[in-house]
Amino acid sequence: MNLKQFDKLDPNLLPGLLNTALRNDCDNLEDLARTHDLDQEALEQKLKHLGYRYVAGVNQFRPVPGSGDS
Repeated sequence: MNLKQFDKLDPNLLPGLLNTALRNDCDNLEDLARTHDLDQEALEQKLKHLGYRYVAGVNQFRPVPGSGDS
């Protein structure tokens, strides 16, 4: 999966795709950004807009409480 164009991916699929890449291939968000040549800040902003934030302790993007996502 080419995550480089994350801004064009279906927003309903993006968190799951990123979490899969984090779980299977990357040690943390910085590693994900480096491995896939992503703009980490832009990625975090996109996920924030979708109601998610990166949680380092579990190495996943998780819904922000109260954002409407469950």
